[in-house]
Amino acid sequence: MVIALPMSLAFGVASGLGANAGIYGAIAVGFFAAVFGGTPSQISGPTGPMTVAMAAVITGYADNLAEAFTAVVLAGFMQIGLGLLGVGRFVSYTPRSVISGFMSGIGIIIMLIQTMPFIGAEVPPGGPLSTVRAWPEAVGGINPDALAVAFFSLAVCMFWPGLLSKFCPAPLAALVFGTLLSIFWLDGVPVIGEVPMGLPSVQATAFSPGVLLGALQPAFILAMLGSLDSLLTSLVASSITHMPHDPNRELVGQGVGNLTAGIFGGLPGAGATMRTVTNIRAGGKTPLSGVLYSVALLALVMGLGQFVEPIPLAALAGILMKVGWDIIDWRFLKRAHRLQTNHLLVMLVTLGLTVCVDLITAVAIGLIVAGIVNARQLGRLELDRVISTPLLDMTFLAERQESAAEEADAYSARVGMVALRGCFSIASSNELIRLIGEDIRDHEVVIFDFTDTLYIDDSAAMVVEQLIDVAADKGTGCIVMGLHDPVADILESFDTLRRIRKDRFVANLDEARECAKKLLKI
Repeated sequence: MVIALPMSLAFGVASGLGANAGIYGAIAVGFFAAVFGGTPSQISGPTGPMTVAMAAVITGYADNLAEAFTAVVLAGFMQIGLGLLGVGRFVSYTPRSVISGFMSGIGIIIMLIQTMPFIGAEVPPGGPLSTVRAWPEAVGGINPDALAVAFFSLAVCMFWPGLLSKFCPAPLAALVFGTLLSIFWLDGVPVIGEVPMGLPSVQATAFSPGVLLGALQPAFILAMLGSLDSLLTSLVASSITHMPHDPNRELVGQGVGNLTAGIFGGLPGAGATMRTVTNIRAGGKTPLSGVLYSVALLALVMGLGQFVEPIPLAALAGILMKVGWDIIDWRFLKRAHRLQTNHLLVMLVTLGLTVCVDLITAVAIGLIVAGIVNARQLGRLELDRVISTPLLDMTFLAERQESAAEEADAYSARVGMVALRGCFSIASSNELIRLIGEDIRDHEVVIFDFTDTLYIDDSAAMVVEQLIDVAADKGTGCIVMGLHDPVADILESFDTLRRIRKDRFVANLDEARECAKKLLKI
Protein backbone atom coordinates (compact mmCIF):
# COMPACT_ATOMS: atom_id res chain seq x y z
CA MET A 1 0.00 0.00 0.00
CA VAL A 2 2.84 2.42 0.80
CA ILE A 3 4.12 1.96 -2.77
CA ALA A 4 0.67 1.94 -4.37
CA LEU A 5 -0.42 5.28 -2.87
CA PRO A 6 2.27 7.56 -4.38
CA MET A 7 2.31 5.61 -7.65
CA SER A 8 -1.47 5.80 -8.01
CA LEU A 9 -1.45 9.53 -7.36
CA ALA A 10 1.35 10.05 -9.87
CA PHE A 11 -0.25 7.93 -12.58
CA GLY A 12 -3.62 9.59 -12.06
CA VAL A 13 -2.14 13.04 -12.59
CA ALA A 14 -0.03 11.89 -15.56
CA SER A 15 -3.07 10.41 -17.30
CA GLY A 16 -4.96 13.69 -17.24
CA LEU A 17 -7.81 12.28 -15.15
CA GLY A 18 -6.54 13.57 -11.80
CA ALA A 19 -5.06 12.06 -8.66
CA ASN A 20 -8.38 10.70 -7.43
CA ALA A 21 -8.81 8.66 -10.64
CA GLY A 22 -5.49 6.96 -9.92
CA ILE A 23 -6.59 5.96 -6.42
CA TYR A 24 -10.05 4.81 -7.54
CA GLY A 25 -8.43 2.75 -10.28
CA ALA A 26 -6.04 1.14 -7.80
CA ILE A 27 -8.94 0.21 -5.52
CA ALA A 28 -11.20 -1.20 -8.26
CA VAL A 29 -8.60 -3.06 -10.33
CA GLY A 30 -6.64 -4.20 -7.29
CA PHE A 31 -9.69 -5.68 -5.54
CA PHE A 32 -11.45 -7.40 -8.42
CA ALA A 33 -8.27 -8.68 -10.08
CA ALA A 34 -7.31 -10.27 -6.75
CA VAL A 35 -10.76 -11.86 -6.25
CA PHE A 36 -11.36 -13.09 -9.81
CA GLY A 37 -7.80 -13.27 -11.18
CA GLY A 38 -5.59 -16.28 -11.70
CA THR A 39 -2.29 -15.13 -10.15
CA PRO A 40 -2.52 -15.44 -6.34
CA SER A 41 0.38 -13.13 -5.44
CA GLN A 42 -0.24 -10.43 -8.04
CA ILE A 43 -1.01 -6.82 -7.09
CA SER A 44 -2.87 -4.85 -9.76
CA GLY A 45 -3.52 -1.18 -10.28
CA PRO A 46 -2.53 1.74 -12.52
CA THR A 47 0.74 1.12 -14.38
CA GLY A 48 3.00 3.18 -16.60
CA PRO A 49 1.89 1.59 -19.89
CA MET A 50 -1.81 1.85 -19.03
CA THR A 51 -1.37 5.47 -17.94
CA VAL A 52 0.26 6.36 -21.26
CA ALA A 53 -2.48 4.53 -23.15
CA MET A 54 -5.27 6.25 -21.21
CA ALA A 55 -3.67 9.65 -21.78
CA ALA A 56 -3.63 8.86 -25.51
CA VAL A 57 -7.31 7.85 -25.36
CA ILE A 58 -8.27 11.12 -23.68
CA THR A 59 -6.30 13.34 -26.07
CA GLY A 60 -6.72 11.46 -29.32
CA TYR A 61 -9.94 9.47 -29.26
CA ALA A 62 -12.44 10.86 -26.78
CA ASP A 63 -14.19 14.23 -26.97
CA ASN A 64 -15.18 14.08 -23.30
CA LEU A 65 -14.69 11.97 -20.18
CA ALA A 66 -17.91 10.06 -20.77
CA GLU A 67 -16.51 8.68 -24.03
CA ALA A 68 -13.15 7.97 -22.38
CA PHE A 69 -14.71 5.94 -19.59
CA THR A 70 -16.91 4.17 -22.14
CA ALA A 71 -13.70 2.95 -23.78
CA VAL A 72 -12.45 1.72 -20.38
CA VAL A 73 -15.67 -0.22 -19.71
CA LEU A 74 -15.57 -1.70 -23.20
CA ALA A 75 -11.93 -2.68 -22.68
CA GLY A 76 -12.95 -4.53 -19.52
CA PHE A 77 -15.56 -6.51 -21.47
CA MET A 78 -12.94 -7.30 -24.13
CA GLN A 79 -10.52 -8.64 -21.52
CA ILE A 80 -13.22 -10.83 -20.03
CA GLY A 81 -13.98 -12.13 -23.52
CA LEU A 82 -10.29 -12.84 -24.20
CA GLY A 83 -10.08 -14.81 -20.98
CA LEU A 84 -13.20 -16.84 -21.72
CA LEU A 85 -11.88 -17.59 -25.22
CA GLY A 86 -8.61 -18.92 -23.77
CA VAL A 87 -6.36 -16.34 -25.44
CA GLY A 88 -4.26 -15.77 -22.33
CA ARG A 89 -1.86 -18.61 -22.92
CA PHE A 90 -0.66 -17.14 -26.22
CA VAL A 91 0.88 -14.04 -24.61
CA SER A 92 3.85 -16.14 -23.49
CA TYR A 93 4.74 -16.60 -27.18
CA THR A 94 5.47 -12.88 -27.66
CA PRO A 95 9.14 -12.53 -28.74
CA ARG A 96 11.45 -10.90 -26.23
CA SER A 97 12.61 -8.36 -28.82
CA VAL A 98 9.01 -7.09 -29.22
CA ILE A 99 8.46 -6.91 -25.46
CA SER A 100 11.79 -5.14 -24.99
CA GLY A 101 11.08 -2.50 -27.64
CA PHE A 102 7.57 -1.97 -26.32
CA MET A 103 8.56 -1.61 -22.67
CA SER A 104 11.54 0.63 -23.48
CA GLY A 105 9.27 2.82 -25.60
CA ILE A 106 6.81 3.12 -22.70
CA GLY A 107 9.64 4.16 -20.38
CA ILE A 108 10.82 6.81 -22.84
CA ILE A 109 7.28 8.16 -23.25
CA ILE A 110 6.84 8.52 -19.48
CA MET A 111 10.15 10.35 -19.16
CA LEU A 112 9.46 12.67 -22.10
CA ILE A 113 6.01 13.65 -20.83
CA GLN A 114 7.26 14.26 -17.29
CA THR A 115 9.87 16.74 -18.46
CA MET A 116 7.16 19.43 -18.43
CA PRO A 117 5.96 19.14 -14.78
CA PHE A 118 9.62 18.52 -13.91
CA ILE A 119 10.33 22.18 -14.77
CA GLY A 120 6.97 23.48 -13.56
CA ALA A 121 5.21 23.67 -16.94
CA GLU A 122 1.88 22.19 -18.01
CA VAL A 123 1.84 19.02 -20.12
CA PRO A 124 0.56 19.82 -23.63
CA PRO A 125 -1.99 17.49 -25.19
CA GLY A 126 -0.95 15.20 -28.01
CA GLY A 127 1.52 12.79 -26.45
CA PRO A 128 5.32 12.67 -26.31
CA LEU A 129 5.99 14.32 -29.68
CA SER A 130 3.85 17.31 -28.72
CA THR A 131 5.82 17.55 -25.49
CA VAL A 132 9.12 17.59 -27.37
CA ARG A 133 7.82 20.33 -29.68
CA ALA A 134 6.85 22.39 -26.62
CA TRP A 135 10.34 22.21 -25.06
CA PRO A 136 11.78 25.40 -26.62
CA GLU A 137 8.98 27.55 -25.24
CA ALA A 138 8.91 25.77 -21.87
CA VAL A 139 12.66 26.18 -21.31
CA GLY A 140 12.24 29.95 -21.34
CA GLY A 141 9.81 29.78 -18.39
CA ILE A 142 11.43 27.25 -16.06
CA ASN A 143 10.09 27.35 -12.50
CA PRO A 144 13.24 27.02 -10.32
CA ASP A 145 11.24 25.91 -7.26
CA ALA A 146 9.58 23.10 -9.23
CA LEU A 147 12.93 22.08 -10.74
CA ALA A 148 14.50 21.88 -7.27
CA VAL A 149 11.64 19.78 -5.87
CA ALA A 150 11.71 17.46 -8.91
CA PHE A 151 15.48 16.93 -8.68
CA PHE A 152 15.25 16.35 -4.95
CA SER A 153 12.46 13.77 -5.34
CA LEU A 154 14.34 12.03 -8.13
CA ALA A 155 17.49 11.91 -5.99
CA VAL A 156 15.56 10.36 -3.10
CA CYS A 157 14.19 7.68 -5.44
CA MET A 158 17.65 6.92 -6.80
CA PHE A 159 19.74 6.97 -3.63
CA TRP A 160 17.30 5.88 -0.91
CA PRO A 161 19.13 3.23 1.19
CA GLY A 162 18.08 -0.33 0.60
CA LEU A 163 17.88 -1.05 4.32
CA LEU A 164 15.31 1.70 4.78
CA SER A 165 13.24 0.47 1.84
CA LYS A 166 11.96 -2.37 4.01
CA PHE A 167 10.22 0.16 6.22
CA CYS A 168 9.56 3.00 3.76
CA PRO A 169 9.84 2.43 -0.02
CA ALA A 170 11.75 5.00 -2.05
CA PRO A 171 8.69 6.39 -3.94
CA LEU A 172 6.85 7.09 -0.67
CA ALA A 173 9.91 8.71 0.85
CA ALA A 174 10.34 10.89 -2.27
CA LEU A 175 6.68 11.90 -2.08
CA VAL A 176 6.88 12.84 1.60
CA PHE A 177 10.17 14.73 1.47
CA GLY A 178 9.34 16.44 -1.81
CA THR A 179 6.03 17.63 -0.37
CA LEU A 180 7.67 18.87 2.85
CA LEU A 181 10.28 20.75 0.82
CA SER A 182 7.52 22.40 -1.19
CA ILE A 183 5.42 23.33 1.87
CA PHE A 184 8.15 24.77 4.09
CA TRP A 185 10.76 26.20 1.71
CA LEU A 186 9.68 26.29 -1.94
CA ASP A 187 6.08 27.37 -2.09
CA GLY A 188 5.93 28.38 -5.75
CA VAL A 189 5.44 24.84 -7.05
CA PRO A 190 2.21 23.76 -8.82
CA VAL A 191 0.32 21.22 -6.69
CA ILE A 192 -2.39 18.60 -7.21
CA GLY A 193 -5.07 20.85 -5.77
CA GLU A 194 -8.51 19.88 -4.56
CA VAL A 195 -9.20 16.13 -4.49
CA PRO A 196 -12.73 14.81 -3.83
CA MET A 197 -13.05 12.67 -0.74
CA GLY A 198 -15.40 9.80 -0.04
CA LEU A 199 -16.68 7.01 -2.21
CA PRO A 200 -16.53 7.52 -5.98
CA SER A 201 -19.73 8.19 -7.83
CA VAL A 202 -20.91 6.38 -10.94
CA GLN A 203 -19.50 8.13 -13.99
CA ALA A 204 -21.56 9.10 -16.99
CA THR A 205 -20.90 6.85 -19.97
CA ALA A 206 -22.10 7.07 -23.55
CA PHE A 207 -23.24 3.78 -25.05
CA SER A 208 -24.83 5.13 -28.22
CA PRO A 209 -23.97 3.20 -31.43
CA GLY A 210 -21.79 6.02 -32.75
CA VAL A 211 -19.78 6.34 -29.54
CA LEU A 212 -19.36 2.57 -29.19
CA LEU A 213 -18.07 2.34 -32.75
CA GLY A 214 -15.56 5.10 -32.11
CA ALA A 215 -14.53 3.54 -28.79
CA LEU A 216 -13.65 0.17 -30.32
CA GLN A 217 -10.09 1.11 -31.29
CA PRO A 218 -9.06 2.79 -28.01
CA ALA A 219 -10.80 0.04 -26.04
CA PHE A 220 -8.87 -2.57 -27.99
CA ILE A 221 -5.63 -0.72 -27.24
CA LEU A 222 -6.41 -0.67 -23.52
CA ALA A 223 -7.54 -4.31 -23.48
CA MET A 224 -4.51 -5.66 -25.33
CA LEU A 225 -2.05 -3.51 -23.43
CA GLY A 226 -3.59 -4.36 -20.05
CA SER A 227 -3.64 -8.06 -20.91
CA LEU A 228 -0.02 -8.06 -22.06
CA ASP A 229 1.14 -6.04 -19.06
CA SER A 230 -0.75 -8.26 -16.59
CA LEU A 231 0.32 -11.60 -18.03
CA LEU A 232 3.97 -10.58 -18.22
CA THR A 233 3.75 -9.66 -14.54
CA SER A 234 2.11 -13.05 -13.90
CA LEU A 235 5.10 -14.74 -15.51
CA VAL A 236 7.42 -12.78 -13.21
CA ALA A 237 5.35 -13.71 -10.14
CA SER A 238 5.31 -17.39 -11.05
CA SER A 239 9.08 -17.42 -11.63
CA ILE A 240 9.65 -16.00 -8.12
CA THR A 241 7.08 -18.03 -6.17
CA HIS A 242 7.35 -21.21 -8.29
CA MET A 243 3.55 -21.31 -8.18
CA PRO A 244 1.48 -21.75 -11.37
CA HIS A 245 -0.96 -19.12 -12.59
CA ASP A 246 -4.05 -19.32 -14.78
CA PRO A 247 -3.57 -16.74 -17.59
CA ASN A 248 -7.14 -16.95 -18.86
CA ARG A 249 -8.64 -16.48 -15.42
CA GLU A 250 -6.23 -13.60 -14.87
CA LEU A 251 -7.63 -11.86 -17.94
CA VAL A 252 -11.16 -12.28 -16.61
CA GLY A 253 -10.14 -10.76 -13.27
CA GLN A 254 -8.36 -7.85 -14.93
CA GLY A 255 -11.40 -7.31 -17.16
CA VAL A 256 -13.79 -7.16 -14.22
CA GLY A 257 -11.44 -4.72 -12.48
CA ASN A 258 -11.14 -2.38 -15.46
CA LEU A 259 -14.87 -2.57 -16.13
CA THR A 260 -15.53 -1.45 -12.54
CA ALA A 261 -12.85 1.24 -12.77
CA GLY A 262 -14.52 2.66 -15.87
CA ILE A 263 -17.91 2.76 -14.18
CA PHE A 264 -16.58 4.65 -11.13
CA GLY A 265 -14.20 7.00 -12.94
CA GLY A 266 -10.99 5.18 -12.10
CA LEU A 267 -7.81 4.89 -14.15
CA PRO A 268 -7.60 1.48 -15.88
CA GLY A 269 -4.84 -0.76 -14.66
CA ALA A 270 -3.03 -4.06 -14.94
CA GLY A 271 -0.72 -6.29 -12.97
CA ALA A 272 1.98 -4.05 -11.48
CA THR A 273 5.40 -5.71 -11.48
CA MET A 274 7.09 -3.63 -8.77
CA ARG A 275 4.13 -3.85 -6.41
CA THR A 276 3.78 -7.59 -7.07
CA VAL A 277 7.45 -8.30 -6.37
CA THR A 278 7.29 -6.19 -3.19
CA ASN A 279 4.19 -8.08 -2.09
CA ILE A 280 5.89 -11.45 -2.64
CA ARG A 281 9.00 -10.39 -0.74
CA ALA A 282 6.76 -9.26 2.13
CA GLY A 283 5.25 -12.76 2.26
CA GLY A 284 2.03 -12.13 0.32
CA LYS A 285 1.30 -15.22 -1.78
CA THR A 286 -2.49 -15.39 -1.72
CA PRO A 287 -5.28 -13.22 -3.17
CA LEU A 288 -5.93 -11.93 0.34
CA SER A 289 -2.93 -9.60 0.07
CA GLY A 290 -4.46 -7.91 -3.00
CA VAL A 291 -7.82 -7.55 -1.27
CA LEU A 292 -6.27 -6.05 1.87
CA TYR A 293 -4.24 -3.59 -0.22
CA SER A 294 -7.42 -2.33 -1.92
CA VAL A 295 -9.39 -2.11 1.32
CA ALA A 296 -6.58 -0.15 2.99
CA LEU A 297 -6.47 2.32 0.09
CA LEU A 298 -10.25 2.73 0.30
CA ALA A 299 -10.02 3.46 4.01
CA LEU A 300 -7.37 6.10 3.37
CA VAL A 301 -9.40 7.72 0.62
CA MET A 302 -12.29 8.31 2.99
CA GLY A 303 -10.21 10.90 4.85
CA LEU A 304 -7.11 11.45 2.76
CA GLY A 305 -8.11 14.22 0.38
CA GLN A 306 -6.87 17.15 2.46
CA PHE A 307 -3.44 15.52 2.80
CA VAL A 308 -3.12 14.85 -0.94
CA GLU A 309 -3.94 18.40 -2.14
CA PRO A 310 -0.54 20.02 -1.30
CA ILE A 311 1.50 17.33 -3.06
CA PRO A 312 3.62 19.10 -5.72
CA LEU A 313 3.35 17.89 -9.32
CA ALA A 314 7.12 18.21 -9.59
CA ALA A 315 7.58 15.59 -6.85
CA LEU A 316 5.36 13.20 -8.78
CA ALA A 317 7.36 14.00 -11.93
CA GLY A 318 10.58 13.09 -10.16
CA ILE A 319 9.08 9.78 -9.04
CA LEU A 320 7.79 9.01 -12.54
CA MET A 321 11.17 9.84 -14.08
CA LYS A 322 12.64 7.01 -12.02
CA VAL A 323 9.69 4.77 -12.95
CA GLY A 324 10.23 5.45 -16.65
CA TRP A 325 13.95 4.77 -16.34
CA ASP A 326 13.28 1.45 -14.61
CA ILE A 327 10.71 0.39 -17.22
CA ILE A 328 13.31 0.65 -20.02
CA ASP A 329 14.66 -2.84 -20.71
CA TRP A 330 18.30 -2.13 -19.94
CA ARG A 331 19.09 -5.83 -19.68
CA PHE A 332 18.25 -6.21 -23.39
CA LEU A 333 19.76 -2.88 -24.49
CA LYS A 334 23.11 -3.64 -22.86
CA ARG A 335 23.40 -6.59 -25.24
CA ALA A 336 22.48 -4.55 -28.32
CA HIS A 337 26.03 -4.63 -29.75
CA ARG A 338 26.06 -8.43 -29.50
CA LEU A 339 22.55 -9.10 -30.84
CA GLN A 340 21.82 -10.52 -34.26
CA THR A 341 20.74 -7.85 -36.70
CA ASN A 342 17.21 -9.24 -37.05
CA HIS A 343 16.53 -9.19 -33.29
CA LEU A 344 17.90 -5.66 -32.99
CA LEU A 345 15.77 -4.54 -35.95
CA VAL A 346 12.58 -5.90 -34.36
CA MET A 347 13.34 -4.18 -31.07
CA LEU A 348 14.13 -0.82 -32.69
CA VAL A 349 11.05 -0.90 -34.94
CA THR A 350 8.80 -1.65 -31.96
CA LEU A 351 10.45 1.03 -29.80
CA GLY A 352 10.24 3.70 -32.52
CA LEU A 353 6.58 3.02 -33.29
CA THR A 354 5.71 2.99 -29.58
CA VAL A 355 7.13 6.47 -29.10
CA CYS A 356 6.19 8.05 -32.44
CA VAL A 357 2.88 6.37 -33.39
CA ASP A 358 0.88 4.43 -30.80
CA LEU A 359 1.14 1.36 -28.62
CA ILE A 360 -1.09 -1.09 -30.45
CA THR A 361 0.48 -0.29 -33.83
CA ALA A 362 3.91 -0.83 -32.33
CA VAL A 363 3.04 -4.26 -30.94
CA ALA A 364 1.17 -5.32 -34.08
CA ILE A 365 3.93 -4.33 -36.52
CA GLY A 366 6.59 -5.59 -34.12
CA LEU A 367 4.95 -9.02 -34.10
CA ILE A 368 4.67 -8.97 -37.90
CA VAL A 369 8.33 -8.05 -38.36
CA ALA A 370 9.35 -10.66 -35.78
CA GLY A 371 7.20 -13.24 -37.57
CA ILE A 372 8.86 -12.47 -40.91
CA VAL A 373 12.34 -12.65 -39.41
CA ASN A 374 11.59 -15.87 -37.57
CA ALA A 375 10.00 -17.36 -40.69
CA ARG A 376 13.24 -16.86 -42.61
CA GLN A 377 15.21 -18.64 -39.90
CA LEU A 378 12.60 -21.37 -39.60
CA GLY A 379 12.56 -21.86 -43.37
CA ARG A 380 16.30 -22.52 -43.40
CA LEU A 381 15.99 -25.04 -40.57
CA GLU A 382 13.10 -26.82 -42.28
CA LEU A 383 14.92 -27.06 -45.61
CA ASP A 384 17.93 -28.55 -43.82
CA ARG A 385 15.68 -31.47 -42.83
CA VAL A 386 14.69 -32.27 -46.44
CA ILE A 387 16.59 -35.09 -48.11
CA SER A 388 16.27 -35.39 -51.89
CA THR A 389 18.52 -38.16 -53.14
CA PRO A 390 18.77 -40.45 -56.19
CA LEU A 391 18.66 -44.21 -55.54
CA LEU A 392 21.09 -46.05 -57.81
CA ASP A 393 19.48 -48.91 -59.69
CA MET A 394 22.36 -51.24 -58.87
CA THR A 395 21.85 -50.82 -55.12
CA PHE A 396 18.12 -50.15 -54.84
CA LEU A 397 16.55 -52.30 -57.56
CA ALA A 398 18.95 -55.29 -57.75
CA GLU A 399 17.83 -58.28 -55.68
CA ARG A 400 21.38 -59.62 -55.28
CA GLN A 401 24.44 -57.40 -55.10
CA GLU A 402 26.57 -59.82 -57.15
CA SER A 403 24.14 -59.71 -60.09
CA ALA A 404 23.69 -55.94 -60.07
CA ALA A 405 25.65 -55.46 -63.29
CA GLU A 406 23.32 -57.86 -65.11
CA GLU A 407 20.06 -56.36 -63.83
CA ALA A 408 20.75 -52.61 -63.83
CA ASP A 409 22.97 -49.93 -65.21
CA ALA A 410 25.59 -49.03 -62.61
CA TYR A 411 25.19 -45.31 -63.33
CA SER A 412 21.41 -45.24 -63.63
CA ALA A 413 19.14 -43.79 -60.93
CA ARG A 414 15.62 -44.09 -62.21
CA VAL A 415 14.18 -43.81 -58.69
CA GLY A 416 14.55 -40.80 -56.41
CA MET A 417 13.53 -40.27 -52.80
CA VAL A 418 12.24 -37.11 -51.13
CA ALA A 419 12.29 -37.50 -47.32
CA LEU A 420 10.55 -34.79 -45.27
CA ARG A 421 11.87 -35.02 -41.73
CA GLY A 422 10.49 -32.87 -38.93
CA CYS A 423 7.96 -30.05 -39.31
CA PHE A 424 7.16 -28.03 -42.42
CA SER A 425 5.24 -24.79 -42.75
CA ILE A 426 4.72 -21.80 -44.96
CA ALA A 427 8.27 -20.71 -44.07
CA SER A 428 9.79 -23.34 -46.37
CA SER A 429 6.95 -24.13 -48.78
CA ASN A 430 8.04 -22.01 -51.74
CA GLU A 431 11.65 -23.12 -51.49
CA LEU A 432 10.56 -26.77 -51.46
CA ILE A 433 9.01 -26.38 -54.90
CA ARG A 434 12.09 -24.69 -56.33
CA LEU A 435 14.66 -27.06 -54.87
CA ILE A 436 12.86 -30.39 -55.19
CA GLY A 437 10.88 -29.80 -58.37
CA GLU A 438 13.98 -30.17 -60.54
CA ASP A 439 15.01 -33.37 -58.75
CA ILE A 440 11.63 -34.95 -59.40
CA ARG A 441 11.89 -34.33 -63.15
CA ASP A 442 15.17 -36.28 -63.28
CA HIS A 443 13.58 -39.59 -62.22
CA GLU A 444 11.03 -42.04 -63.57
CA VAL A 445 9.77 -42.82 -60.07
CA VAL A 446 9.87 -40.67 -56.93
CA ILE A 447 9.24 -41.91 -53.38
CA PHE A 448 7.78 -39.37 -50.94
CA ASP A 449 8.96 -40.51 -47.51
CA PHE A 450 6.78 -39.25 -44.62
CA THR A 451 8.16 -41.73 -42.06
CA ASP A 452 9.89 -39.03 -39.97
CA THR A 453 7.49 -36.16 -40.76
CA LEU A 454 6.05 -34.74 -37.54
CA TYR A 455 3.79 -31.98 -38.82
CA ILE A 456 2.94 -30.02 -41.94
CA ASP A 457 0.68 -26.98 -42.15
CA ASP A 458 -1.81 -26.09 -44.88
CA SER A 459 0.81 -24.33 -47.02
CA ALA A 460 3.16 -27.30 -46.93
CA ALA A 461 0.26 -29.65 -47.73
CA MET A 462 -0.51 -27.67 -50.88
CA VAL A 463 3.19 -27.76 -51.82
CA VAL A 464 3.16 -31.56 -51.64
CA GLU A 465 0.23 -31.49 -54.05
CA GLN A 466 2.18 -29.24 -56.41
CA LEU A 467 5.17 -31.60 -56.30
CA ILE A 468 2.89 -34.49 -57.20
CA ASP A 469 1.51 -32.41 -60.09
CA VAL A 470 5.06 -31.71 -61.28
CA ALA A 471 5.75 -35.46 -61.28
CA ALA A 472 2.50 -36.25 -63.10
CA ASP A 473 3.19 -33.63 -65.80
CA LYS A 474 6.55 -35.27 -66.53
CA GLY A 475 5.18 -38.81 -66.39
CA THR A 476 7.02 -39.58 -63.15
CA GLY A 477 5.39 -42.24 -60.98
CA CYS A 478 4.80 -41.36 -57.33
CA ILE A 479 4.98 -43.62 -54.28
CA VAL A 480 3.98 -42.50 -50.77
CA MET A 481 5.87 -44.19 -47.93
CA GLY A 482 5.42 -44.16 -44.16
CA LEU A 483 2.33 -41.93 -44.06
CA HIS A 484 0.92 -41.67 -40.53
CA ASP A 485 -1.24 -39.45 -38.34
CA PRO A 486 -1.43 -36.49 -37.88
CA VAL A 487 0.27 -35.86 -41.24
CA ALA A 488 -2.17 -38.21 -43.00
CA ASP A 489 -5.15 -36.32 -41.59
CA ILE A 490 -3.84 -32.97 -42.82
CA LEU A 491 -3.10 -34.28 -46.32
CA GLU A 492 -6.47 -36.02 -46.46
CA SER A 493 -8.34 -32.88 -45.41
CA PHE A 494 -6.84 -31.04 -48.40
CA ASP A 495 -7.23 -34.06 -50.70
CA THR A 496 -3.54 -33.62 -51.48
CA LEU A 497 -2.89 -37.23 -52.50
CA ARG A 498 -5.94 -37.76 -54.69
CA ARG A 499 -3.76 -38.47 -57.76
CA ILE A 500 -1.90 -41.30 -55.98
CA ARG A 501 -3.37 -44.77 -56.51
CA LYS A 502 -4.07 -46.80 -53.37
CA ASP A 503 -1.62 -49.54 -54.34
CA ARG A 504 1.21 -46.97 -54.25
CA PHE A 505 0.91 -46.29 -50.52
CA VAL A 506 3.59 -48.37 -48.76
CA ALA A 507 4.80 -48.76 -45.21
CA ASN A 508 8.55 -49.21 -45.62
CA LEU A 509 11.45 -49.19 -48.07
CA ASP A 510 11.11 -52.86 -49.03
CA GLU A 511 7.51 -52.33 -50.11
CA ALA A 512 8.57 -49.16 -51.94
CA ARG A 513 11.20 -51.12 -53.84
CA GLU A 514 8.66 -53.67 -55.03
CA CYS A 515 6.22 -50.96 -56.03
CA ALA A 516 8.96 -49.13 -57.96
CA LYS A 517 9.85 -52.31 -59.85
CA LYS A 518 6.25 -52.67 -60.94
CA LEU A 519 6.16 -49.09 -62.18
CA LEU A 520 9.44 -49.60 -64.06
CA LYS A 521 8.23 -53.01 -65.30
CA ILE A 522 11.26 -54.82 -63.94
